[in-house]
Amino acid sequence: MRKFFQGLAVGATVLAASVLSAAPVMAQDVINFGVGLYQPDKDKNDATYTPLAQYLEKKLGKPVKLRTVDSWEGLAKSLANGETDIALMGPWGYVLANNESKAQAVATIEYEGKPEYFAIMVTNPKSGINSPADLKGKTFAFGDKGSTSGYLIPFHFFQKQGINPDTYFSKVIYTKHQAIETQVAEGTLDAGADYNRNRDAMIADGLIKAQDSKIIWTSDPLPNDAVAVSETLYKDKAFVEKLQAALIGIGAELKKQPNLLPPRYTGFVKKDNSYYKPIRDAGLATGRLQPK
Repeated sequence: MRKFFQGLAVGATVLAASVLSAAPVMAQDVINFGVGLYQPDKDKNDATYTPLAQYLEKKLGKPVKLRTVDSWEGLAKSLANGETDIALMGPWGYVLANNESKAQAVATIEYEGKPEYFAIMVTNPKSGINSPADLKGKTFAFGDKGSTSGYLIPFHFFQKQGINPDTYFSKVIYTKHQAIETQVAEGTLDAGADYNRNRDAMIADGLIKAQDSKIIWTSDPLPNDAVAVSETLYKDKAFVEKLQAALIGIGAELKKQPNLLPPRYTGFVKKDNSYYKPIRDAGLATGRLQPK
């Protein structure tokens, strides 16, 4: 009889374990929404993305706390250490986060109806620089090392050309995208790496003049910024589907509330980790990404 009850106890334990393992992981009460520093300063960035956070809060039925993180590397790390649950982040930052903490892309932002953009190199038209071949001995700026267009893709380009930036340029700096465009337009920096969306926005906002900025190199199309969720949150499939539906619904919602996204951003499209393979391949090729 004792063996019978012991058998029942073991069976109940196994059954309970199987039920628990099959149960969905429930999302936490407060969702921490991390956003990269897309705007010139944190206050403007927070103001720009607060409507999106409020929209998500309404659609997800949970408080959404917005936090601006001033570097792509920092945002990737915040996903890994649990400070961020959902992030709107650059492609390279996303690949880093996926590699380090298994964060997962669930959507991609669209710019003028397209889920892709371009890395560029810019100079001042008065510099006499017409192509990357003219950059030897010049000053050059990369974005931070978690940036796709500001660092990874131009670095990969230089690598394929047999160029070591540390010896090829007279000086290399790492700074923000907006600072690169401003210094190039002022003529205090010979050239730098950026992305077409940022240059377009700065010209439209009057932060730089089009006649003071010239593109001398453009990359192949790159996947736009990702909306990624932490590994823990990704296990809650019902929540992920609800989040994707909310993001896809923004396209129609913009007609009623244009400030949900910055100008020229037109919505989101459902994408997953495989969409960011070109960025991952570039990271592996440059040695900047170590497979785990």
